[in-house]
Amino acid sequence: MNITEEQITEIGMTWGVTALIVYMLFIIWNLAKTSKAGRFGTFVLFFVLAFGMLGFIAKSIIQWFFGM
Repeated sequence: MNITEEQITEIGMTWGVTALIVYMLFIIWNLAKTSKAGRFGTFVLFFVLAFGMLGFIAKSIIQWFFGM
């Protein structure tokens, strides 16, 4: 079974970055919980801090949609 460097990179980018995004969402949730941000404050934290992740997710969806 031969695995190419391209396959390793694709697996790492897909699963590694997904795991990192999930961990970052947990950190944002924990920050909101420990700071007692309330409902609106939690929304603002998730919106602002998770906004950067949206670009990576959108890129993955666009690549999947167009079959790139």
